[in-house]
Amino acid sequence: MLAKLTSKNQLTLPKSVVMSVGKADYYEVAVESGRIVLTPVRIQQADAVRAKLEALGINEQDVGDAIEWARQGDV
Repeated sequence: MLAKLTSKNQLTLPKSVVMSVGKADYYEVAVESGRIVLTPVRIQQADAVRAKLEALGINEQDVGDAIEWARQGDV
């Protein structure tokens, strides 16, 4: 199959290719041995939030404490 690169560096992937790997809005792009390799990426926001919390050193107990503190104003 061929895919034409437009003047704006855009490609349209053949439907049969997309259907065989599953629909994705984003693709990881890499160059391997002179080839462009596209890998479908399914972004899950919950995973991104968990990763950010971990990077900040925030654990489940910290979140629970913050919720409890925030709810004190509702009494």
